[in-house]
Amino acid sequence: MNRFEIANLICEKIKDNKIDLKGMYESSNDKIGYFFIDNLLPEELANKIYNSFPESSGMKLRKSLREYKHIAAQMNQYDSILEEVTFAFQDQRVLELVQYICGIEELSPDEHLYAGGISLMSKDHFLNPHLDNSHEKDQKKWRVLNLLYYVSPDWDINYGGNLEIWPEGVGKEQITIESRFNRLAVMATHSSSWHSVSPIVEDKKRACVSNYYFSDSPLRKSDSFHVTSFRGRPDQHFRDVILRGDILLRQSIRKIFPKGVIKTDHLYKK
Repeated sequence: MNRFEIANLICEKIKDNKIDLKGMYESSNDKIGYFFIDNLLPEELANKIYNSFPESSGMKLRKSLREYKHIAAQMNQYDSILEEVTFAFQDQRVLELVQYICGIEELSPDEHLYAGGISLMSKDHFLNPHLDNSHEKDQKKWRVLNLLYYVSPDWDINYGGNLEIWPEGVGKEQITIESRFNRLAVMATHSSSWHSVSPIVEDKKRACVSNYYFSDSPLRKSDSFHVTSFRGRPDQHFRDVILRGDILLRQSIRKIFPKGVIKTDHLYKK
């Protein structure tokens, strides 16, 4: 299927549930707005997407105190269904439905997949609590929404690898959103939207298709520019000290070099 046909299916599913989804987002929007919808695509198609994921050896590894996962954005190097489903979420009709649900005007997708694309996580992989970079690659638009589509069949919440959001900040109680097969999760990104992925404890592969939406204005008037900022988990006191220092260092460097010192290579170069 091509991206237009997949977008048709996404729109149909969201339209049928848009009132409930809008209620879910609005009820959480005072802290970190989010909604999720299950059985987004026909099961056969969702399975095909999962089975088309490349081996981890064909993706970029990110491993540090901040994170441990495999990622890819150069979508034309892989099975075409992965590119089609990724860009299906950038269809204008999908954007308009999400705009309605979240009450955000003038959303725009990211054709360059800056920090988007596909990710693959397996045993011992994790993503520590963090704030996403506040802007797109040229720092002209604000990053406002994160879309995560999970496609690992028979995923169990006890495997780990689940989305965690921290509405009261890191150290307080978090909300866990299971990385359930064929589930789309959408969450707001702003200067207080701390989120993470719990460590995977089973020998399983968690596959995800991700997109970001941008806007000319931030979600909150208090939002300000920030780099991707990681923290330690509540029980990781020493790591938290290191990561706090890392935030200060990289934020200081950005004040001197607004575009950064190292040019990102996680982009779709067409």
